[in-house]
Amino acid sequence: MSYKIGLVGKPSVGKSSFFNAATMNDVPEGAYPFTTIDPSVGEAYVRVDCAAPEFDETCTPSVGFCDNGTRYVPVKLVDVAGLIPGAHEGKGLGNQFLTDLNEADVLVHVVDFSGETDIEGEATEGHDPREDIDFLEDELDMWYLDILEKGLERYRSGYHGEEKNVEEDLAEQMSAFKTNKDEIKQVILSLGLSLDPDDWADADKEAIAREIRKRTKPMLIAANKMDKPVAQENFEEISSDPEYDHLTFVPASAHAEKALKNAEEAGIVEYEPGSSDFDIVGDVSGEQEEGLEQIREFLNAYDGAGVQASLETALFDVMGAIAIFPGSANGKSDTQGVFRDCFILPEGSTTEDFAYHLHSDIGDGLLHGIDCRSKRQVGSDHELEHRDVLEIVTTG
Repeated sequence: MSYKIGLVGKPSVGKSSFFNAATMNDVPEGAYPFTTIDPSVGEAYVRVDCAAPEFDETCTPSVGFCDNGTRYVPVKLVDVAGLIPGAHEGKGLGNQFLTDLNEADVLVHVVDFSGETDIEGEATEGHDPREDIDFLEDELDMWYLDILEKGLERYRSGYHGEEKNVEEDLAEQMSAFKTNKDEIKQVILSLGLSLDPDDWADADKEAIAREIRKRTKPMLIAANKMDKPVAQENFEEISSDPEYDHLTFVPASAHAEKALKNAEEAGIVEYEPGSSDFDIVGDVSGEQEEGLEQIREFLNAYDGAGVQASLETALFDVMGAIAIFPGSANGKSDTQGVFRDCFILPEGSTTEDFAYHLHSDIGDGLLHGIDCRSKRQVGSDHELEHRDVLEIVTTG
């Protein structure tokens, strides 16, 4: 499990319920602040169309599982402790929150779109979900700005007798965010700024910090509690607001997803995670049937409960990751089976990147790759696409 998805948001918005629905773990849930203190880590799955049927093969997954041609690939999901305004100044569980959050590769911000929790996570009515979206982005931006300022102090206190590049000092200071001097230089220039920080106004520094944050901590908004009419009204208004064009929104109901998974475990329904429908196969009371039909109506309207879609959209669309299957161009299989693995790699990964992902010795001995669909030889710098099936040919 090479990628980690972080669940973030203020207290009491259903974040732990979302985590439990995705992982079927049993972490505390409650309508009061800081139900979660320490981060909970669980195994969730993202769906990938299995490549095996295209080769008239039946896959034998080494991790995860395959169901009716859909591969469920494991990822780590982290429910990070609740956030309140002022976290970057240490308020609430601020410092711990930011440390835990930095372990995540992509963020799913769970927002209560019903407006039934205020900015502190207390019960209310009529709260504007925009405030939640804005304050989390502001907190992260201020966190990045604090560290960027430290990088500028490093730059200014450096030895003046040698040529200095501000992007190098900033990259060193912000290395925990998995950025580098080339990316930081690109950010500065893309904002129309010079590489001399003495020319930057406070607003310029804030813009740099914000853009680095967007690139290194991509984020999706999971619009939770969308089974409530008021949440649906808020969603239509906010998701179409040009102010939030930089964000991706997924309508969700963690309650509906968890209820269906519990019902499936009890033998009451047949349900595939992320599906827009289910079948009732067990005996249910009139009240249970009514509740299930309300959930069905929601699933039909929004093409699923949104939990599975949030994880997959965050990983594959917002972050741009790709799934790659190791294969064999001549169709041979070994005693352990075929299509055993499905790896998730960063956007822009090449044949060489994939070889090194498999093993350093494979990368060192790489000759070329073979696209198993076209049987075409591809070079080490060939950029891979989602669901490619690739054989690696090495000197070994």
